Amino acid sequence: MKGILGRKVGMTQVFTKEGKLIPVTVVEVEPNVVMQVKTLETDGYSAVQLGVFDKKEKNSSKPAVGHAKKANTTPKRFLKEIRDVDASYNLGDKIGADVFEVGDIVDVTGTSKGKGFEGTIKRHNQSRGPMTHGSRYHRGPGSLGTMLPKRVLKGKNLPGHMGSETITIQNLEIIEVNATENYILVSGNIPGPKKSLVLIKSAIKNSRKKNPKEIITYVEETVVDEVVEETATEEVVEEVETTTEANETEGATE
Repeated sequence: MKGILGRKVGMTQVFTKEGKLIPVTVVEVEPNVVMQVKTLETDGYSAVQLGVFDKKEKNSSKPAVGHAKKANTTPKRFLKEIRDVDASYNLGDKIGADVFEVGDIVDVTGTSKGKGFEGTIKRHNQSRGPMTHGSRYHRGPGSLGTMLPKRVLKGKNLPGHMGSETITIQNLEIIEVNATENYILVSGNIPGPKKSLVLIKSAIKNSRKKNPKEIITYVEETVVDEVVEETATEEVVEEVETTTEANETEGATE
């Protein structure tokens, strides 16, 4: 198991060399700091706590500041544990985007967009009633149950708060890893709005074979304008004038 914390930037699309278009989500991945290492002997299970994105010390609690000083770093905004990590890390180590490779299958966890208080049609995808004249049922929740027992049964689809839930999208593919510019391209969409925090880790239910895709890269080329030297221009002008004078002399002689 391996993982890294990042921030969702937005979506774009890339092309493979076979001409296939792949929609991808750009995840900003700054180097993660190992804030704590848990072992089977001391904590009962093995895990690594990662932290990313600096936080002002004045906005952090004293326990958070002390916890960060143990790893010789500043307080972090996003902390997460990853269990059963493949490699062995020490306190204060940094993990970059190159922890993953192109073609790896991952699960991405994030917090979905908040929709507020919504009705049953939007929240549970129910159908509305007739909107014509005379109908007394339009967007209601419908029947609440039977006569007995005289209560609303558990599990009834009713209006309520929608969104702001922890969602995991499974079996997504890593399309590109750029450790220099600190970003990872993940195929498809991942939960959450832009600038939201996400967790990328190895897929648990992966049954797909690793098939890295070769995408087209664009290189900017700078075109340098050709500058004609003044001396060359003067020489051309002198040659033209000499030729013109010679032609005039020949014409006068004739």
